[in-house]
Amino acid sequence: MTPKQTKTAEKMTSVKAACVNAPAGTKKDAAMKHYHAAEKAHTAKNDAETNKELDAAKHALA
Repeated sequence: MTPKQTKTAEKMTSVKAACVNAPAGTKKDAAMKHYHAAEKAHTAKNDAETNKELDAAKHALA
């Protein structure tokens, strides 16, 4: 893994933890939607889209 891929993987781990531990509700639902989109982009090796969706997930929880 390149350093950029490692950073993205670490970001995915922290955002997933935040999503899973968030209280149930519309914010959690929106965040999980973005997180699943990030997983899909990560599988497709699209780091830019992955980071965009992870940022959107974090924003949805704010």
